[in-house]
Formats: sequence, structure tokens, C-alpha cells
Amino acid sequence: MQLILASSSRYRRQMLERLRLPFSAIAPDIDETPQPDETPAHMALRLSREKAHAVQLDRPGSVVIGSDQVASLNGAPVGKPGNYERARLQLQQLRGQTVLFHSAFCVTDGTREECMDVITRCTFRELSDAEIDTYLRLEKPFDTAGSAKAEGLGISLMEAMQSEDPTAIIGLPLIALSRTLRNFGLNPLLTQ
Repeated sequence: MQLILASSSRYRRQMLERLRLPFSAIAPDIDETPQPDETPAHMALRLSREKAHAVQLDRPGSVVIGSDQVASLNGAPVGKPGNYERARLQLQQLRGQTVLFHSAFCVTDGTREECMDVITRCTFRELSDAEIDTYLRLEKPFDTAGSAKAEGLGISLMEAMQSEDPTAIIGLPLIALSRTLRNFGLNPLLTQ
């Protein structure tokens, strides 16, 4: 049974490698435009499902993992900044705020699917502009929702983080994913 990660994200590939299951990664070709009045949680689950199914159609017989992460502040999505100035503005808006990171995934083998959204609550510290500028200069988190890489120096931006799965904030909740993969006959501890 071939395992495929439907993603172009190097972060998700690195996370899945931790399970030591052989897999390949294929970038899905889907439209990631938000739907009108779509909540961040719904968007993360929808995109995960669409990514998994898009790749599974081209690779029948495979088990495919689709995943997406959408951050939200007061119900509104918080995207990837793309550059220094937008990241600076984003972190200025997030200081002292609690942001929900919806890390969703969907696993399908073409006949069934299991999807889940694992939420991480991140409370940002009251950051000074000097702290923000130093962080952005050192880490350049322009491809990360919320402009903070919790797996790196971005952890120092936080007052607190709460989640059932500490890997969810990086974009792939490995505890929940391991449980789901076992349901599909892929146990990281028995397939080595």
C-alpha cells in the first residue's frame, strides 16, 4: 500500500518523516480560494479533503494524506504574510491576542476517508516593535500563517500554547494522524 502526502510543504514532509513510514509527496492542483462566508475551520477541512482526493484520483490504491492549516483571530482568517512589511503588520495586530490554528487533515484510500481538525490556541505576548523586527530579521517567517514559526524562534513570541497535539502547530498533527493511519492499516510501529 503506497502512502502519499498531498502537499508541497517542506514542513509537512519533515513532520511525516518522523513516523518513519515510506511515502512520497505530490503537490495537489486545487483552487485554494476561500468560499464566501467560509469559517477558518471549514476551510482547513475542505482544503485537506480536496487535496487528498485530487491526488488519490491520480493514484488509485494509495492512501493519501491531505492537510491544511488556517489561522484565525476572532473568527477571521489570518494568512501567510508573504513579505517583511505584511509580517510586521500581522505581528503588531496579533500581540496580546489569542489566535486559533486549525490544523486539519484528511486521509483517504478512495473508498473511505477520515478527516479531523486539531486546534492549537496560541496567545501572543505583548511584543515590542523591536522584538518583532528582530524576530522577522532572524527567522523570516513569511511563508507561515500568523508570521510565527513555533518550531523555531517563534516560540519566544508566545505567552502560552494549548493543544491536544504539540505537532499540530507545525501543520501536521502527528498524534491524531498516527491514530487515523492505523485505521487504514498503516501502523508506524509495526511497518518498520
